[in-house]
Amino acid sequence: MLGRGLESLIPNKSVADSARESQREGGSRMTVVPGGEAVFQIEIDRIVPNPHQPRKNFDEEALLELAASIRELGIIQPLVVTKAEKETERGLEPEYQLIAGERRLRAAKIAGLSTVPVIIKKVGEEKEKLELAIVENLQRDNLDPIEAARSYAKLQEEFGLTQREVAQRVGKSREVVANALRLLNLPTPIQEALSQGKLSDSQARILLAVTDPREQERLFQDTLQNNLSVRELKARVSRVKDGEKGQGKLSMLEPRLAFFEERLKASLQTKVTLKTSGNGGEIRIQYFSPEELEEIAQKILDRDI
Repeated sequence: MLGRGLESLIPNKSVADSARESQREGGSRMTVVPGGEAVFQIEIDRIVPNPHQPRKNFDEEALLELAASIRELGIIQPLVVTKAEKETERGLEPEYQLIAGERRLRAAKIAGLSTVPVIIKKVGEEKEKLELAIVENLQRDNLDPIEAARSYAKLQEEFGLTQREVAQRVGKSREVVANALRLLNLPTPIQEALSQGKLSDSQARILLAVTDPREQERLFQDTLQNNLSVRELKARVSRVKDGEKGQGKLSMLEPRLAFFEERLKASLQTKVTLKTSGNGGEIRIQYFSPEELEEIAQKILDRDI
């Protein structure tokens, strides 16, 4: 089921089916958006949170701004839910689990709305709900880099997907997914700073290149305290790495080595380090997952392995 992609997971409903669905929703108002999807007005108190929500941080000020916009313009983009039933004293009543749109739901509550527009997806198994929830949120919501990385990791762990398969699910390149997953190797304080917007994902990736934890922490604090730009941080990291290699003056050969190093990085799409020792040396190629190792090996050998 999971291998068939998102479109097979979400069957399209005809307008006639949507009309019958509207009657089953107890007369909730229904409209049809371009593409044929039905949008229902559902009571807010019937919508329950999504346990698989990737977003963990909700900016209160941004929610208030969104609530003000909703009061004036309404909710432009419908929420996405899946329908279930719960048992009450009056019998079975419909309940809706949120798949995507928690920011809009929270803002709608602040704005005092009693109903919100929703698109109802028919999803069966819990694992289908999990995949759909993660994919919908990654495609629709502006997640911070760590939330996105954790979502990619969850897709890998829960469904045994490769980075390439995750990338196909969410409409990203494999490089984007791989770079995001590397951020999870950062210490918790740096991840938190990235989630809170105190650090950019470019700065975080530069800090990943520092292998000494003490130097990494020092450069992290230096970046926050002195508001270092990406270029300034990169220069400081380069100086640290030069010190780690014990390099003094640049030899006449180094510009050519740097040229080869950059060509190898571009060809293999990963971190490559050249080290010299006399007339010889070594090439160090880094990989961050078994799938990435396989892809690098295929590029080097120029054939499937």
